[in-house]
This record gives sequence, C-alpha cells and structure tokens, in this order.
Amino acid sequence: MVSYTQDTRYSPLNQEDDTFVGQQTVARSDTYAADTGNNILQEPLDNGDGQNQGNIQTCSHAVDDSEPQFTIRAVIVGLLFGTVLCFSNTYFGLQTGWISMMSLQASLVGFAVFKAVEKFLDRPLSPAENVVLQTTSVATATMPLAAGFVGVIPALAMLTPEESRGYLTNPSYIQLSLWALGVAFFGVFFAVPLRKQTIIREKLRFPSGTATAQMISVLHRLPDPTIEEEQSERGIQNSQGQQHGLRRRIPHSHIKSTVSASGAEDGIQGVEPREYQDRTNLTGGIAASSPSPTGSSIRKPSSLDELNQLDPEDRNALSSGNFDADWKNKLQSLIVSFLISGVYTLLAFIFPILSKVPIFGNPASKDWLWNFTPSLSYAGQGIIMGLPTCVWMLVGAVVGWGILSPVAKYSGWAPGPVDDWKEGSRGWILWVSLAVMIADSLVSLAVISYKEIRYRLIMVKKSSLWSKLNPKKNKNAGLQESDGLSPAPGHQAQSPQEYEEQPLSPEYRDEISFDAPDVDSKYLVPAWLTWTGLAASSLFCAGIMYYLFHVPFQASILSVIIACLMAILGVRALGETDLNPVSGIAKVSQFIFAGVLPGNLVGNIVSGAVAEAGAQQAGDLMQDLKTGHLLHASPRAQFYAQLIGSLFSAFIAAGIYKLYTTVYEIPGPQFPAPTAQVWLDMARLVNGHPLPTNVVPFAISFAALFAVLSVLKSVVISRLSKNPQNEDRKAFVNRWWPSGIAFAIGIYNTPNFTLMRVLGALLATLWIKMKAKRMLRKQQKSGSEHSTIVELRSRATVMVIIVASGFVLGEGTFSFFTLIAKAVKH
Repeated sequence: MVSYTQDTRYSPLNQEDDTFVGQQTVARSDTYAADTGNNILQEPLDNGDGQNQGNIQTCSHAVDDSEPQFTIRAVIVGLLFGTVLCFSNTYFGLQTGWISMMSLQASLVGFAVFKAVEKFLDRPLSPAENVVLQTTSVATATMPLAAGFVGVIPALAMLTPEESRGYLTNPSYIQLSLWALGVAFFGVFFAVPLRKQTIIREKLRFPSGTATAQMISVLHRLPDPTIEEEQSERGIQNSQGQQHGLRRRIPHSHIKSTVSASGAEDGIQGVEPREYQDRTNLTGGIAASSPSPTGSSIRKPSSLDELNQLDPEDRNALSSGNFDADWKNKLQSLIVSFLISGVYTLLAFIFPILSKVPIFGNPASKDWLWNFTPSLSYAGQGIIMGLPTCVWMLVGAVVGWGILSPVAKYSGWAPGPVDDWKEGSRGWILWVSLAVMIADSLVSLAVISYKEIRYRLIMVKKSSLWSKLNPKKNKNAGLQESDGLSPAPGHQAQSPQEYEEQPLSPEYRDEISFDAPDVDSKYLVPAWLTWTGLAASSLFCAGIMYYLFHVPFQASILSVIIACLMAILGVRALGETDLNPVSGIAKVSQFIFAGVLPGNLVGNIVSGAVAEAGAQQAGDLMQDLKTGHLLHASPRAQFYAQLIGSLFSAFIAAGIYKLYTTVYEIPGPQFPAPTAQVWLDMARLVNGHPLPTNVVPFAISFAALFAVLSVLKSVVISRLSKNPQNEDRKAFVNRWWPSGIAFAIGIYNTPNFTLMRVLGALLATLWIKMKAKRMLRKQQKSGSEHSTIVELRSRATVMVIIVASGFVLGEGTFSFFTLIAKAVKH
C-alpha cells in the first residue's frame, strides 16, 4: 500500500479499479475438501429435515503451536528492510509526498534472505515468522508519515516568526525523536479492540492485508487463505442456517475470488479496491502441469477449488517443479531493477541535467516548470498507482500548470516567479488543489459516517425486534445473542444493503449461534495491556505536545480523543475500500482546533498531525492483523512486532530527516516538500488568513465539482452493487471515475513528477497486454492445456509489480549515497 501524505492509502495489489476484469466463484454449496491441516473441523450438515448433506469444514482459526510465532531473527530482518524503506519513504515523501508500505515486497525479500542462508539455519522461515517480519518492516517504513517528517515538521519550519509566536518550529534530533515516540503508539493500542469487530465479526476485506497473506501463502506453498476463510465461513453459515431455517445472504465480495485482469490493462494499483485475486496472480505458474517426484503426471487443476482440493503431496508435486525457479526469477527481477534505478540515481547526481530534461523547450522549462524527469523510480510509482490514477494526475497537471498558472500570472493575481510559494502562481494554484482535497476528503468521510450510522441503526432495530421474538437467552449451551450495538459475530456485514433477512422457523428462533471463531485467548493481546497501554500512550502523547509545542494539556487530550474517534472511520474505510482517508481526518481536526486554539498555527498543525498519526498507525496494524488472521498467526506477536518497529523507527526516521535538513534546503529545488505547504495553507485558512487574489472563485468551483462527482460516484456504486451482474460496470466506474485526490496531486506536484508516472503506467499496461498475448500464442502452438488470457495478464502483472518496486527501492536506497557525497562535498 502506498499513500500520499495528504492523500489516502493505496494497496499495491488487489485493486478493483485497476485490476478487475473477470471473476471466478470459489465458494460452492458442496464440501470444501482441501486438506488445510488441523485447523479444520468436520461436522455433519443437516438440511433441516434430517437428511445429512455431507461434511462441512469450519475453520477454528487455531494458531499452529508447532511453529514459533515471534522470533528475534524475523524482527531483525524486518527492521533492516524497514530501515531501507524508511529512508526511501523520506526521500520520496520530501520530493512529492509519496509513501509506500511495501508489505508484499517485505515478505518476498524476507523470504529470499532466509532462503539464501537456509542451509545454515536450524529451521526455515515459517509463515508466521514472515507475518511478523513484514509487520515489523511496515511499522518501521511508515514512520516518516506517522511522525509527519515529510509534511508536518517541514510545515512548522516554514512558519513566519509572527505565525509561530515563539513556539518550537525547528526541533533538534532529540526533540524529533520524542515527538515521534509521542505519536507512535496510541493508534497501535487503539487498533487492538477494533480487530474483533472489523476482522473477526464483519470480515472486512482489507485488500492490502489480504494480498500480503496470499503472497506469503504462495512463498510457503500453502493453500490460498482467502478460499479457506470464505468456504469455512460458508460452512458455518450453511450448517447454522439450514439446521435452523435461517438463510443469510453472503456478500458477493466474500464468495468471489477475482482473477485480475484490468490490473493488466490499467496498472497495478489505483484508488479503489479490487476483489480477492486468483491464486495464479501470485504464483506465476504454480498451476502448471509438472511431473511428480514419482514420475506420474498430475492434471492441471481447472479451478481454484480443484487446486486447493488436491492432496498435499500432489499439490507440492504440482508446484515444486516451478516454485524455486519462479521465486528466484522474481527476486532476480527485483535486484536487477533495483540496480538499474540506482545507477540512474548516481548518474543524475553527477549530471544534474538528467533530473530535469527541458523536452518542451527552455521557455516552458524555465518560466512554467514544464520539465521531464526520466527517473525509473517515478515510472515505478506510476505502475504501482495504476493508469487511471496517473491519468487524473495528468489532468490535474494540465489544468493547474498549463491553464490556471498562466491565467494567474498574466492576470496579475500571482505576479512573482512561478515557483514562488508566496507570490508566484505555484502558491496560487495550490489553493485550488487544497480546496479539491478538502472537498473530496470530507465527502468521503461523510459517506463513511452515513453508512456507519445507518448500519448501526439497522442493527439496533434488528436487535430490538430479536429481543421481542426471543424472550429466552442462551437456551442452549454456548449460544449467544447479538449485543445490539454491533453486528452479530457470525454475520458478515459488509454493508447494510448486503444483509438479507428471511423468516425464521419459530422453533429455531432461540437456537441460532452467532459465534465467530477466533484464535485462542493466549495469542490475543490481553485487555489489561490494551487499555493500560492506550491510556499511558495517550497521556504520553499529550505530555509531549505540551512539552514541545506548549499545546494546553486539555487540548492535547482532546486531540488524542478526536484521533481515536477518527481512527474508527479510517479503519472501516480501509477495510472496505483500502483507502485510509488520513487527509480528511487531519483536516477535520484542524477545523476543530481552529476554534479550540484560535490563532495558534503551531497547535493547529500539531493537532492535525496527531489525528493523522492515530488513523495511520491503527490502519497499518489492522492491515497486518488481517494478514495474520488469514494465515492463523498470533495477533499478540504482530502487536509486539508493530511496537518494536515503531519504537525503532522513531529514532531512525528522526535521524534521517535531520540528515536531509542538514544537507539540503527543505523546502528547496530538490525537495520541495509540497505537502508541508498544504499543511501550512490549511492552518492559515481555518485561522482566517487572507487568500491570494481571486483564487476563491476557482477554489470553490473546483471543490464543488469534485464534491458532486464524489457523491455521484457513491450513488452509482451503491445502485450497481444491488445487482451482482453489474460487477464489470462497477469495476469500470471505480477504475475510471474522476479522482479528486489524484487531480489535486497533479496540481501540487510539478509536472515533471507526473509525466514519468503516466509514462510508466502506460508502458506497463501495454507490456502486460502484449506479454499475455505472446504467452497465449506460445501455449497454443505447443498444444498444451493453456491458461486464459486473464490468468496470463495476472501473471505478467505480478512481475511488473516487482520490477516497479525495484525501481522505487533502487533510487530511494542509492539516494543515501548521494546524500553522503553531498554532505562530504559541502
């Protein structure tokens, strides 16, 4: 998952808007026969009239006691790779505001590291250890965003003496570390009690977490965890519903595993989530027919169900022929792309002309900032974002830098140099970008809030009716009622519209169990630790705010409370759409604190930063907990990994930021820190500062336009969701509907960053199509049983993701050497 610091959180895979074309139903009414180990319980299913329908297997979600759940070696590797990502995220965050979790890449690189030294180890890396490894890595990698080192802290340094009022604006390394520690933990503790509701009861998708679980399952040769969960849950519901006369509709998002297709067409990532991927998306040929160790031939499975129903020996035989070569090929592609991008970084440092090529002519370059940066890292970012997102960024760049900037300049509204934030058109058009982001973010939050409130009212109403119809409580041992404030534990409540109530037979109304299986309590975070830690971390955060920035203690406590409340909406949005609206959450907090601390710009920015940090940290851990849930890993081990990664990164990220500010001017030509200006302008706006000349009509017009578009999108998607046959149309709307956030990013970033992203996404889209067609023709000529074009595109898409990741990591990592070289030079 990647994000913009003033944007929402994206996932690198499983994106409905970018990668959906076809779909394959994997949940069936018959028995799920895959051998998935001791976590599966078999019980007879009765259809209501005494006829046994066979065995249904239900997942107990038991943690495998034979495997270590938390190991130092996994944590160390996670910290090391997370440090690389932390440096990369700081680099790109200060350039354009781009941040990446890289959880998929962490699981792949971690697996490769342990595979390389496997002969020296007592045991290979286990899936549970890989979960801990990537959790630690993500916590370490995302601290530049959580602590505001790419937006909030630079914004404080940009305040004028009159605006700062003598408050701290240029923290030392120790002060930066204290600030990072202050915001690092309360969101993590607050996420723990949300797990039961969002992951266990409602089974929200959390597409990034699901994609990471699929990657880990492929690397460790496990059955697809999404299929196991869907069919085991279906078994629970069928056994309950058919035995007791209750029929409950399972949302289609839980019974379909999508075979990515448009991922191949439009890039890998975008702004909306896609349904679960077919396992072939990650295996890159795992289903190919290959001889077994005994020399027999295993027929290629024709569906995901057949693949997962194979005996373990057959499944291993099926995949062993290609597995080692496959993951090594992916790793080699990652390394090669990493090195190529790194070499470009060094060449661009030696020959600065490579950083900004004036392909549109010198006047356009010098006077209007239209340049082209042939950076492979930005091509990789474009591939990961996806073509639709990049297209709307390009539209924003054309409107902002090609139309509005000249209009503001020639009209005398922005008379200074174009690249001047205060007097130039760059600062002028930024207000239009900010207005669009505010409108889009607030509408998104309003839609999420409306759905949440409506959902709760529906559940309370159903619970009241249930209470009247059910005077008896817990008639049978082990049966529970719904609590009335949350969906019943056994109810998959994606949304209120997806719930279908059917008449209950009177004799069975008091005999329905709504228990949802979870891991044993010894693997859960103890309640005393959760609430004690939440209280302590909240007080610590408030104390740091008071100590460093002199925010009144009561206001500091209020900011943490607002952050926790907003984190609930952020986590729900992340689970349903893979978008964490941290931008909107921060702006809501800034609006509130404009009244609580009028005229205090430092307090306003810091309070918004606390809200953003809480929502982001809670969302990151929830994605990781979804990964662990699907792979039966210990939530407690992941919780400890998140805490360790956050603690470690508080000092690492602070040091990296301080190193950059020592060597480079921030904001400056190489690191403009555009999101810092967004933070600052928002604080000025809510505190009544005057806006540039004649920018208000343009800002209001564009804000209204994208607010209406955002509302219309929600209405259209809601209507299309009522009919499962509209999935293709829904995917198309999600994929290509105008994106306000992408449009705004295209305005506040200079065009050179956008152009290369669009080019990367476009070339990747074309390559995936051509590659899939070549593979299909090759299979047809050989006469072998061949995959569909959708499967082949999915396979090519995975390789493109890995190459794109190498491009991003290469420049981000090698920039460390250019930083050191520049420091020595000066």
